[in-house]
Amino acid sequence: MRILIADDNDSDRLILQTIVRKEGHTVYTAKDGQEAIDIFKEQSPDIVLLDALMPNVDGFEAARTIKQLAGDNLVPIIFLTSLRDATSLADCLAAGGLDFLSKPYNRIILQAKIKAFASMRRLHETVQQQRDEISLHNDRLIHEQEVAKQVFDNIAHPGCIDAPNIKYLLSPMAVFNGDLVLASRKPSGGMFVFLGDFTGHGLPAAIGAMPVSEIFYGMALKGFSLQDILREINKKLKRILPVGVFCCASMIDLSFRKHSAEVWVGGIPDVLVYRRGSREVENIKSTHLPLGVVDTDRFNTDSTIIQLDKGDRIMLWSDGIIEAGNAEGEMFGEDRVMEVILGTDDPANIFENIERAVEKHTGRDEQDDDYTMVEVTMVSEEDMGDYFGEGGKSYMAGGPKDWSMTYELRPMTLKEFNPLPLITHLLMEVPGLRPHSGKIYTILSELYSNALEHGMLNLHSDLKASADGFARYYAERTQKLDSLDEGCIRFHIDHKPVKDGGVLTIVVEDTGPGFDYQAKEDANHKTEGYSGRGIPLINTMCRSVRYLGKGNQVEVVFDWHVDV
Repeated sequence: MRILIADDNDSDRLILQTIVRKEGHTVYTAKDGQEAIDIFKEQSPDIVLLDALMPNVDGFEAARTIKQLAGDNLVPIIFLTSLRDATSLADCLAAGGLDFLSKPYNRIILQAKIKAFASMRRLHETVQQQRDEISLHNDRLIHEQEVAKQVFDNIAHPGCIDAPNIKYLLSPMAVFNGDLVLASRKPSGGMFVFLGDFTGHGLPAAIGAMPVSEIFYGMALKGFSLQDILREINKKLKRILPVGVFCCASMIDLSFRKHSAEVWVGGIPDVLVYRRGSREVENIKSTHLPLGVVDTDRFNTDSTIIQLDKGDRIMLWSDGIIEAGNAEGEMFGEDRVMEVILGTDDPANIFENIERAVEKHTGRDEQDDDYTMVEVTMVSEEDMGDYFGEGGKSYMAGGPKDWSMTYELRPMTLKEFNPLPLITHLLMEVPGLRPHSGKIYTILSELYSNALEHGMLNLHSDLKASADGFARYYAERTQKLDSLDEGCIRFHIDHKPVKDGGVLTIVVEDTGPGFDYQAKEDANHKTEGYSGRGIPLINTMCRSVRYLGKGNQVEVVFDWHVDV
């Protein structure tokens, strides 16, 4: 090791130099404190043996300067002193010394001290190296998480989270957040708002938020219902999340036109509804399990529908708000939330007052959970202004509105392919038509079955009068379909937009022989039994149903409007 000896006494300095050199160490010597400081700057020795009382700069001042020059490096300073009183020895340690050696010097004790401090120095260097590696890895991890979070935010917040009627707080413990806030406009002009709280914190908790966001926005913009979205999210999370990881959530479907909201709450604190007129607060309690806990067949999507006046507010939050603790471990609690809400004169300040109250309660100390809160205010569609597009007509934004198509299916395709999902999917791209998907699929299914089975295959419904008849009917259907080698079925579909909706005209044509539809129309359609009920059912859904040509064409006209 490199050892600096600073002593103004030549004989003492020579004795120490001889002892240390015999141990194989490199020695630097100084006659006073200033010289010791200068040598330390040049040579950076590993250990310093420093006389307490020296001319020019004494040992105490030199020790303080050397410690400052050493910075984070451990440079043990052993004071050489003839002082015996406790105060003087304490001053040596206070000046930065780690030990002291009393005169006259004992060679064995000096050797032992040097070995001990050499071991301590190596240990300190190891700790420093590990600290630097940890710091480097931590910086790299934070950078990676920040990049990942930027990507995540771009995925999780492409919707209307910044709409003028929404206020939200996302305060994560770490870079990533186990809580999730999503908002999306609906094709019908309203909006969905979703608040989720995954078990755990940070990156492991945030991983589940990616598929939730993708499903939420993808289905919301296509017009799926609140129940459909929740079922799909639950199905996905149940499949991908490990046991014990799930998402407590609440979701609302807000209709500006109806002035109503549909609310679902699963495993999360009560959703509060603040009535602006009466200044009363209503609780909507959690009646469901969190998302990702049970399979689809046991998952319950029952919701609560409430009417709202303009200015009424719905408040959602994660348990981090309710359970926010102070230094004494006392939670913020639901009672304080209610106290803040009822004690706020202007409803516009409720959200900010709750946020300030939580910060004051916790004392802005380190968080022990993610804090998330959302406030959604009922407004008129006009109040949203251009946020939902021109005139607020978001339900007519995007997608094809004025178009027609012809789709012909030939024998090979008729044998192997069911065209209904594809045609239904194409129709669902029409803005605002998604809520009517059930009716449209029923119409297409009935028309296609009639064209294929009765028009092309010439099957008779009378066979379906009994269970045995059903079996013979479908056996004959399979046989005739396998041997089909000519003809086709055509779908002619035309859509024209109208105010708040559209007119969908569907003509299904087959190349079969047709039938005497006029005689059929004069007779009463069946409403009971196993067959013959398809056309009467379609009649209840459509503006008109009529046969064309020789009875091998059926035209239906379906009027639809957004859910007003």
